[in-house]
Amino acid sequence: MGVDSVVAIHGWTLTEYEPNSLEKVGDQLLTSLNVALSISLYFSPVIAFILYKRGFFTPEGGTLLIKFFSGLGAVYVASYAIRSMGRSQNSQYLEFLRILAKAQSHFSSEAKAELMQYDFEFSAWPVEFDASTSQSIDNYTSTTCIVPPMKSFTEIILSPLSVASYIAIHTFGIRFIYPGSMTVLNWMMAPVLYQGRQKLLTENSGERFKLLTKDSNELDCMFVDRRNKTDRGGDLVICTEGNAGFYEIGIMSTPLATGLSVLGWNHPGFGQSTGMPFPHAEQAAMDTVIQFAVVELGFKPSNIVLFGWSIGGYCSTYASCKYPDVRAVVLDATFDDLLPVAIPRMPAFLSSLVELTIRSFADLTVAKFLVQYGGPILLVRRTDDEIIALKQGDISTNRGNDLLVEVLKSRYPALFHNETRQALWTYLSYTGRHQNEVYTKYRVDDTYCQSILSNYTSMNTGYPYQKLGADLSSDEQIQMALFLARKYMADFKSTHCTPLPMSIFLRGV
Repeated sequence: MGVDSVVAIHGWTLTEYEPNSLEKVGDQLLTSLNVALSISLYFSPVIAFILYKRGFFTPEGGTLLIKFFSGLGAVYVASYAIRSMGRSQNSQYLEFLRILAKAQSHFSSEAKAELMQYDFEFSAWPVEFDASTSQSIDNYTSTTCIVPPMKSFTEIILSPLSVASYIAIHTFGIRFIYPGSMTVLNWMMAPVLYQGRQKLLTENSGERFKLLTKDSNELDCMFVDRRNKTDRGGDLVICTEGNAGFYEIGIMSTPLATGLSVLGWNHPGFGQSTGMPFPHAEQAAMDTVIQFAVVELGFKPSNIVLFGWSIGGYCSTYASCKYPDVRAVVLDATFDDLLPVAIPRMPAFLSSLVELTIRSFADLTVAKFLVQYGGPILLVRRTDDEIIALKQGDISTNRGNDLLVEVLKSRYPALFHNETRQALWTYLSYTGRHQNEVYTKYRVDDTYCQSILSNYTSMNTGYPYQKLGADLSSDEQIQMALFLARKYMADFKSTHCTPLPMSIFLRGV
């Protein structure tokens, strides 16, 4: 447990914590060891192969490895001892320990206010919400949400390729999919994340929480409460970051600018959240965040907007499927399925392994969750997206298009025939002026299309709208499909990582 920085109690003025020389030495040793071990884990298959080729998997080689790891353990113990000795002589650290011990013995609002003056290793922060013991919200939970099952152990060992995929995903694979879980990246980002947390605390009156999931992961969350402060504060936006995003410097800034209440959280393994972001851990984390928002913070699902960026669309759409009463879903730069995005970015000879690995252990099929949700949806397509588009500069390959098509097909099945699909893909292959020309070419009348939609929805409730457009001509069905595409999708001229403008986000809420 350690203090990275301290905030002076008076006026939230930041003061840097000054470790003494012994603590600095211990910290540097531990950081170097942790980073080296993390890098070794990423390349463990290569390292294991090299060790095998050099004869380390023999009795003599094994003895050398035991001596090496014993020495490494001794260095670890010595590093912790040096750091502890230094901290025991630091009055500032001892004062922090007194406040921490008080908070851990009785975590009252007063104790938390005192503890929030410090930024320290989050493992020592008391758990404030435990999903396994919290009040049930089953009355808000869908009984029809279909969640793909996880592979059993017997299914994993059916073939050598399955074993290889298991090893790949549990060493470097999940970290390539979610780089934010890499120890090296977290270490490099630590100063920036610290500054981001302090900004949320001081400039936005944020409050930090630790949540415990049912699978025992600890989630680092930040809540900005705007209730009774702004007209929009009664609605909560739950922000889910991308595969290298953190709440401290991520998408929270967009809804914060609107006056809405905002809850940000870090994926398992990101920042100071624990665990690893495998799909089951992501689902458990999202369940915990929703449960916390409803039970602890007091928001009804009908006042919650789910906002996901990039791979964060997986958790957001899972939550929309599991908790169908949420007010709306806004997905920014999100794909329909991870596999088509991953395959082109890996060597061709590994395609079979990549497919098996993703389908078995990281099957992030966003579309399958989203089509089960029946509320308002806004998809934001970034026209210069270099991540979600399979071919950079070719907007027709943006996988947000595929996600939109899946949503429209599921909600308005009667509109879809070959001519409609062709017209819709022509429309989605352009942006800006050229897209408007396609819209004009098919003579889309927004007022007429809106009247058809309004008349149908006034007499029918709940998706899918099986017969909407069934009595229209082929040309009118195409017009309706293009009208709905413009209704559900907003274009943003940007690359993948530019902050989303408030004006576009508000279209979805």
